Amino acid sequence: MKLRTKNLLAASLIAAFSAGAAVAQDTPKAGGTLVVSLPGGTPRVLNPAVQSGTATGMPGTQLFASPLRYDDDWTPQPYLAKSWEVSDDGLKVTLYLQENATFHDGTPITSEDVAFSVDVIKQYHPFKSMFAPVESVDTPDEHTAVLNLTTPHPALMLAMSGQLMAIIPKHIYGDGQDPKNHPRNNENVVGSGPFKLVEFKPGEHVILERYEGYWEEGLPYLDRIVARIINDSSARAIALQNGEIHMATFESEPTIINRLKSDAELTVTKEGYGGIGAIDWLAMNTTHGPLQEVKVRQAIAYAIDKNFILKALMRGTADEARTGIHPDSPLYTPDVEAYDLDLDKANALLDEAGYPLENGKRFDLNIEVPGFPGYKAQTEYVKAALSKVGINVTVRAHPDFPSWAQVMGNMDFDLSFDSVYNWGDPVIGVNRTYLSSNIGKGVWSNTQGYANERVDEILAQAATEMDSEKRKALYAEFQEIVAEEVPIYYINAVPQHTIYSNKVGNPPQGIWASSSPMDRIYLKD
Repeated sequence: MKLRTKNLLAASLIAAFSAGAAVAQDTPKAGGTLVVSLPGGTPRVLNPAVQSGTATGMPGTQLFASPLRYDDDWTPQPYLAKSWEVSDDGLKVTLYLQENATFHDGTPITSEDVAFSVDVIKQYHPFKSMFAPVESVDTPDEHTAVLNLTTPHPALMLAMSGQLMAIIPKHIYGDGQDPKNHPRNNENVVGSGPFKLVEFKPGEHVILERYEGYWEEGLPYLDRIVARIINDSSARAIALQNGEIHMATFESEPTIINRLKSDAELTVTKEGYGGIGAIDWLAMNTTHGPLQEVKVRQAIAYAIDKNFILKALMRGTADEARTGIHPDSPLYTPDVEAYDLDLDKANALLDEAGYPLENGKRFDLNIEVPGFPGYKAQTEYVKAALSKVGINVTVRAHPDFPSWAQVMGNMDFDLSFDSVYNWGDPVIGVNRTYLSSNIGKGVWSNTQGYANERVDEILAQAATEMDSEKRKALYAEFQEIVAEEVPIYYINAVPQHTIYSNKVGNPPQGIWASSSPMDRIYLKD
């Protein structure tokens, strides 16, 4: 059946109250400067077409528009595309663009820019699977773009939203220079979104101002956004409390989150991160030593008290995760083995696997401490927990991200905590961890060396299955298998939170958090 947005006026009204929880009793007002902290530190570039990550995502989605936006119940809404159609066979997606949309230099945004942007993303964005099935883009007229697919691609709708499909100007980036290192990525940026760049000072701030030529009349509400780079979480907390900044997103430090919950002038919420879908887990290298044995991996899971991590270390700020699909995703199923603490079962499994306890010890493993904050306590806890079942763990700390990433990418590890993002749809952010064709292809690939023919089959089927119920059933089977075979022990959804002043109206609580357009955020009196 063909799918098309029906009533454009109704759709725009719905969209006006999505991408953030609108407060019915407050009337949005124009003007003012929103001061926020920039998540993730200094962005390498401001162009999301060639770069992933939350540091690029927040300013990037203000500077560059995507075809669609998503509300908080995972429903696509019009954005740069005022409507769309999907063919009966799923092999054509037609976008009908806003007729009066322009880039920040006044040049009209056309279907040629959509086609060009798809080509750039396919070549230069790290998430190659997002647009891999898109074979070509037809441009029958200036405001119609037809994406032609080699196979149905249910992940495509999500891939056309948030920071994943920035529409960039062909007349700027089509000059023969490398788009990934183009000088206009950070200076004199010509975007397609609701705000334009005023200044980018690495290590200090990104300043954006309202684009007067934005296609939707009356938007954006704000005059300016000042995104300050404040790397220290305590400094961000102080800035929130004293009113120096209005909002911080992607906050995950339990002490800070719980402290600021008691401030009557602030709101602290974990809503809005389902699309980002970050999960904390303990990765296991299944290619060598005792970890090749399923029973050993299951024993490790039974020896770890997840409730201790959630309550004592995460201090109640995080939700349990039982699979590699984020708990907020419509595709998540919790009906899998949870591996509640059971030392007797852990010891029995280790005995069955052929690793008897001799002089208080069964075997040795290494565990890596990632070169980014947040996992030292978890790592030390796992060392202590596994010692109770005779596994001697040596902790190997890394001074920075590159050194840890090299060890993981080379699969030169036994165990490691990690934080991995779903990015909306499993095809984009989940499959990379489990497909046997993606083993050992750098950090955040299948660094566990996990291979299961049935899992490969399921993920291939789900990547093209357009029936939502059939697709959900496929992913349920996938989650059951990987929970049983434990190439990864899942701990929790990363406790990402948005903290904002009560002066902020329509905070970003759609599925992409602040990696979504802020054209409908406003400041109250």
